[in-house]
Amino acid sequence: MNLPNKITVARVILIPIFLILMLVPFNWGKVSLPGTELEWAHLIGALIFIIASVTDWIDGYYARKFNLVTNLGKFLDPLADKLLVSAAFIVLVEMQLAPSWIVIVIISREFAVTGLRMILSGQGEVVAANMLGKIKTWTQIIAISLLLLHNVFFEAIGFPLDTIALWVALFFTVWSGYEYFYKNRAIFKHSK
Repeated sequence: MNLPNKITVARVILIPIFLILMLVPFNWGKVSLPGTELEWAHLIGALIFIIASVTDWIDGYYARKFNLVTNLGKFLDPLADKLLVSAAFIVLVEMQLAPSWIVIVIISREFAVTGLRMILSGQGEVVAANMLGKIKTWTQIIAISLLLLHNVFFEAIGFPLDTIALWVALFFTVWSGYEYFYKNRAIFKHSK
């Protein structure tokens, strides 16, 4: 297994650690951050989410730069992304930091686009992530990070950047999903 794939596997392994830190009631006390206060376990969990999200860029960079792209990596990388983001959004609903309907729309889009990619790959077509899809991913990561960190820095001045970021992520999620289906609409016209 090459380095990019090892990084991807490590990202998947971080997901249950993130979930445990966010959902198990550890009584490690609280930490004061600019404008907010967090449980220590939640701060560590949020940092793990951020580190796991950044490693997504790192493994892709190394895979392309050193020609280490593999079929395993093509399968694992988007799976790890979807598992990490879905787990984080579900945690946010559990913690009452994000509305469930927004999370349902976001996760539904991920399932729908994954299904579309499977249909297309069955016909020999590969749908690579486009720029809009990458923007969607990063807006989701930023929104999740701000929500997990309780809008650190911005809460003190009463600016709801976390909520704004969530709405921006929803917008790009719906837009990129629409674009995937619109560009590949011919697949449904010719289906039996």
